[in-house]
Amino acid sequence: MFAIIEAAGWPIWPLIISSIIALAIIGERFWSLRQAIVIPKNLLPQVVQEYRQNGVTSQMLTRLCTDSPLGQVFAAGLRNVKSTPAIMKEAIEEAGRSVAHELERFLTSLGTIAAIAPLLGLFGTVIGMIEIFGSQTPQGSNPLVLAHGISIALYNTAFGLVVAVPSMIFYRHFRAKVDALLIEMEIQAIKLVEIIHGERQA
Repeated sequence: MFAIIEAAGWPIWPLIISSIIALAIIGERFWSLRQAIVIPKNLLPQVVQEYRQNGVTSQMLTRLCTDSPLGQVFAAGLRNVKSTPAIMKEAIEEAGRSVAHELERFLTSLGTIAAIAPLLGLFGTVIGMIEIFGSQTPQGSNPLVLAHGISIALYNTAFGLVVAVPSMIFYRHFRAKVDALLIEMEIQAIKLVEIIHGERQA
């Protein structure tokens, strides 16, 4: 591995740093976007049951806010439980925008890495080409410099693609997952409003 890094030259280091950041983001998003964390199972019936038994209490709201993103959305609606369904839904939408921003955290960075990694590889390729042209002398080519230039050009191009392709795949995957989670949260929040105001059976 160290031999490859040495052969690729200094242009490989921005790609290595980008790959480490991308791996960290992918791992963090895999952990944070789990269904059980974002949308806990049976949270809606539990909230409805507790509301019917005790009404809206400060302990209930505090627990929901710290429980999960879906709990934060529910808490925003329940704070306005005495208002009209339209106002409740408006409060839920405001909380939903904040939750959506949190769920999308780091995804822009991952998408940026996917976009710039091939450019960083191309930059390394250009540096390698400069090395190759620099090997030309009136006496002929310097084989060592020529070989080093070719190594820089090829390794950086390859590593740029190796970083970019998985980053783009996971970026698209997480974007789709966030969209699906937000739709499910919206459906459950609307159900909560309709159940509380008697427009739907639990």
